[in-house]
Amino acid sequence: MRLSTTDASFLYLESASGPMHISSINIVEGELDYDAVFEHFAARMHLLPAYRRKLVQVPFNIAHPTWEDDPEFDLANHLLHHPLPPGTSLDDAVDAAITLNEPLLDRSLPLWRAYVITGVEDRTLILHQTHHAMIDGASGVELMAIIYDFEPDPAPVPPPETPWQPAEPPNPGAQLGSALRENMQALGKTDWQSMLSAGGDQSGMLQKAAKIVSEFVTRPVMTAPFNAGIVGPRRRLAWTKQSFSEIREIRRALGGTINDVVLTVVSSAIANYLESRGEKTTDQHIRIMCPVNVRTEDQQGSLGNQVSAIFPVLPVSPMSETQRLTAVVAETQRIKQNQDAQALTFLQESAPEPWPVAMWANQLISTPLDPTALAARLPMPVLPAGLRPPNVGYNFVCTNVPAAQVPQYLLGHLVTDQIGILILTGNVGFSTTILSYNQQLCFGFISEPRLMPDVEKIVEFADAAFESLLESAREHTASLSTNTAQR
Repeated sequence: MRLSTTDASFLYLESASGPMHISSINIVEGELDYDAVFEHFAARMHLLPAYRRKLVQVPFNIAHPTWEDDPEFDLANHLLHHPLPPGTSLDDAVDAAITLNEPLLDRSLPLWRAYVITGVEDRTLILHQTHHAMIDGASGVELMAIIYDFEPDPAPVPPPETPWQPAEPPNPGAQLGSALRENMQALGKTDWQSMLSAGGDQSGMLQKAAKIVSEFVTRPVMTAPFNAGIVGPRRRLAWTKQSFSEIREIRRALGGTINDVVLTVVSSAIANYLESRGEKTTDQHIRIMCPVNVRTEDQQGSLGNQVSAIFPVLPVSPMSETQRLTAVVAETQRIKQNQDAQALTFLQESAPEPWPVAMWANQLISTPLDPTALAARLPMPVLPAGLRPPNVGYNFVCTNVPAAQVPQYLLGHLVTDQIGILILTGNVGFSTTILSYNQQLCFGFISEPRLMPDVEKIVEFADAAFESLLESAREHTASLSTNTAQR
């Protein structure tokens, strides 16, 4: 199974400072035994065939790699125990999980790993890591639905009808021949004339996409402190959670969508953070990358990446939370009316694919000859405020991932919290994952500590923004009720 261009891009963009695995921390009630968790995973591996496949590179890198069965697959290489000293606090255990999450995954093995972290009283943490080349946020949630149960005492999982037998790995000659054949077929199927002379809706979409891309240069945004250098390999995490019902309460009273409310909380936290750092925020804007799931109904359950993105540009000038919500709603409505996500998806699908042979050096990533390892050990300096150029990219990623809205269990123990951990790369030294689980939204804020050493302040500002919105929503609802009663 050959990787798509989108999936392969996450391999080509990877470096020792910017690992491309998607991760989450699940906090489970009770102190689970590692051996019992291991047996639980082992009993379900036949339901997760992708977890037994590894990358196989094509000779000379003339095509993207393929996923092939790993004939030496061993669950013990992927599900690991990380005991902490008894009495470790939950916060310290989360910090330990973030440290475990920093290194690259081993490309000689299937690209996933999980840690069972013990030592916290009445809690067990499970750190899940899966490479972005294999999954996006939505398909990652679907995998978790296989590993975890929706009731504390589920029926046993039926064993496979026959023992797993890995398929024979392809020999290099067969891989080379298959890649050459696919490349020739792809060239034959490409209608270059139609692409260059696209008319009607296609031409309109390409024009919209070109305008969106050009605005990155023509409308640069501020370069925040967390964009003032290239990320190194270290990470810090802070997190908070809010009630889904209260998010809906804000939306009903003040307008917008759930995503608009979330984006308001996050952008308000960033605006107040920048002001607290003494940054000039008046008349300044930030650009946020918001991934959009474009997975169709018939693609549910499939792995790989089916995503586009939008890039709202939002003010960071001082204003009330209700004013910021109004600005967010106006921007997201503009983006929807302009069909930005559809235009960027069309551009991505229409653009000629890069030649994989140009990415041959990527095969050295995570090997002893990794050319990015030195840069990870000696990261570039962080630019002070006066030397930062205008930002023609985006400031950070904000992704909202819907997970199960009912409780999940592991070995009969309740999963109390799910914290998403996002990728950081390039000069994007801060990002956030909002993962909704069991009627709560968990905001996971990840940073590179040289670029944002005080990520915990974002939690304080996000909590304050949420409380302000909730108070305004309840005041608005009470006012409407009073006016109705007086009529």
